[in-house]
Amino acid sequence: MYTGELISLSVAISWTFCALFAEVASKRMGSLPLNVIRMALSLLMLVGVMWIFTGHPYPYGADASTWGWLLLSGLIGYVLGDFCLFNCYILIGSRYGQLLMTLAPAAAAISGRIILGQSMAWTKIAGMIVTMTGIALSLYRKPSEDSRSGKLPAKGIIFGAIAGICQGIGLVCSAKGLTCYEASLLHSGIDPDSMRNVIPFSSTAIRAVMGLLGFTLWTLLSGHAADLGRAAHDSRGMLFALGATITGPFIGVSLSLMATLYTEAGIAQTIMALTPILIILPTWLLFKQRVTIKEIIGALVAVSGVSMFFLF
Repeated sequence: MYTGELISLSVAISWTFCALFAEVASKRMGSLPLNVIRMALSLLMLVGVMWIFTGHPYPYGADASTWGWLLLSGLIGYVLGDFCLFNCYILIGSRYGQLLMTLAPAAAAISGRIILGQSMAWTKIAGMIVTMTGIALSLYRKPSEDSRSGKLPAKGIIFGAIAGICQGIGLVCSAKGLTCYEASLLHSGIDPDSMRNVIPFSSTAIRAVMGLLGFTLWTLLSGHAADLGRAAHDSRGMLFALGATITGPFIGVSLSLMATLYTEAGIAQTIMALTPILIILPTWLLFKQRVTIKEIIGALVAVSGVSMFFLF
């Protein structure tokens, strides 16, 4: 009971550690080289998992439809979503960027209804709204409270909104890919239950293929190939990149796909969106970032919203 919700909560925790590792790594090697390295390392890890548990170093039993949906998910969630998110950070900062990422649960719920035919009870919808309100309250800053002043550039807001929407839609495309994967296994005479805990890792590997191709091409076209070489020789940076890989595209993303096997995509995405709340305490302890009363109140509101998924 509540398996999907508990997995989603573990994803939020994993992504919290990922954000901490990634913050240090990106400052040392840059965001583009970091993403190429993360995708390459995660693909190696995922190949190892598939080889150990299925005897094949590739997504065993996945048909063309499965590959299509999961590659689309990687394109939307990894490549396009992260491209917009990084540009959003540059234009309006990470605080406002994370605020706009709260659009992801709504995007997941709507696209889940369209693509998967999923629907949610009114109590679940209320929980989603309360959670998103708490996250927004915790993250929101007036221009006078930030290092920036004046009106936020529309281009930055658009990039942030697209990033949030892409994350939600990408998760739903992944869920559709998982459904196709199970159907493909059945068609091949393989019991999907025998591979139920491996399928999310195999699916993440397909997404990582698109992520690696997309970020490598992006790095080459933007003239950051030399930065990639320097990053690979930064031993300390690589250590933090490894931590960001394990907690992000390896464990975090794989578990996020596993969560969609047990609960609606909108609910899963809402609980996963708790990462900005969970990260408040460690960033205060590790990076000495100031915590306000508004952030604490927003965190309490968000947690109460998540509790509605379990209590009703």
